[in-house]
Amino acid sequence: MQNLRTDFNKLMTERLSGFGKKPRLLLHSCCAPCSSHCIDVLQEAAEVTILYFNPNIFPFEEYEKRKAEQIRLINQVYPDTGFCDCDYDHSLFLAVSRGLEGEKEGGARCAKCFELRLAATARAAKAGGYDLFATTLTVSPHKNAPLINEIGKLVGEREGVEFLPSDFKKKDGYLHSIKLSAAYSLYRQNYCGCEFSLPAHARPETL
Repeated sequence: MQNLRTDFNKLMTERLSGFGKKPRLLLHSCCAPCSSHCIDVLQEAAEVTILYFNPNIFPFEEYEKRKAEQIRLINQVYPDTGFCDCDYDHSLFLAVSRGLEGEKEGGARCAKCFELRLAATARAAKAGGYDLFATTLTVSPHKNAPLINEIGKLVGEREGVEFLPSDFKKKDGYLHSIKLSAAYSLYRQNYCGCEFSLPAHARPETL
């Protein structure tokens, strides 16, 4: 586990400033609201392309709604940002979360979900010749930034592509994402994404 005192925001800034030119960065995005602040921060230092890979989101209609908002944000606000879509296959998430369905939010199930999405981003970054890959997940105060950075580093080493550390919630990043969401009238969901994070009254009867 990364040291809880590690300043990932500082590490990110230092790494980006170390390139002679803007590096090509593949940024995994969980949703438009979170990506708004992240793109704002990154676009001056990197050529950013969003990868939308979120097989954890349930149901499919919710997935489509969040993806549509991501595309709208890019088209209307960040036209220089690229976008890579991925097929929706919820079974990928269900496979890695099997046996962990009852875990509390932020526990072992979430760690498996982080790894699933970051590994896919690393593979796509490697295949696409990107210099770096990163994720918007650290903008949320509900997400464990040291854990996400540890997983990102490990999958990057495994796949042979560099992971850019981050803690986007630093310097009021989360607050900034809320303000940007309001300014651009972005849809903000009220649960993380999977059926196990849904409010109890909204969960499918089969759970």
